[in-house]
Amino acid sequence: MSYGDDATVRKILTDSGDTWAVVGLSTNTARAAYGVARVLQRAGKQIVPVHPKAEAVLGEQGYASLAEIPFPVDVVDVFVNSELAGAVADQAVEKGAKAVWFQLGVVDEAAFERTRAAGLDMVMDRCPAIELPGL
Repeated sequence: MSYGDDATVRKILTDSGDTWAVVGLSTNTARAAYGVARVLQRAGKQIVPVHPKAEAVLGEQGYASLAEIPFPVDVVDVFVNSELAGAVADQAVEKGAKAVWFQLGVVDEAAFERTRAAGLDMVMDRCPAIELPGL
């Protein structure tokens, strides 16, 4: 099953804005979130680390939650397990994000439907670092 067609992927990566909150991003360089955030930075995106430790990552100030970010966020990129991802999608809607991106292996069909119904673009079970080179 595809959760976000190629047109939606392209729209999020090119037209949804350049401020990406990366939920689950920490200073652990071995984690996928770190590598993907670095790819996003190299593509010109401003990354905003969101992690309970609120650590600075890749030169950017971290925040403990989406609600604590004191400026608008365009895309919320989610690197938490599927059981927690739906709540993050709901927070992204509350934050006023334009799009939500669930990483590879992160699937919550109910959250996908809620987020799309709220008017946001959404992609699930895909990776922007894989999709960017194909643009």
